[in-house]
Amino acid sequence: MTTIFYGREGDVLCITIGEPQAAISQEHENDVLLRVHPETGKIVGMTMLNFMSRFSNLAKEQPLPVHMELHAA
Repeated sequence: MTTIFYGREGDVLCITIGEPQAAISQEHENDVLLRVHPETGKIVGMTMLNFMSRFSNLAKEQPLPVHMELHAA
């Protein structure tokens, strides 16, 4: 199960992979934080700050489904 949440007020996109679990946030690039399981090193989520301002040049509506791949750096 993957959960995607967008908070309009803070312009934050949060993605959780699987059930919510303990994680350590690691900054991957400006305003992108990867949530990594502290024991396995597996990516369990991602937080992107300033989401809409980052993608403001895209159309307001995007068709679903959306395909994405997450890779550890």
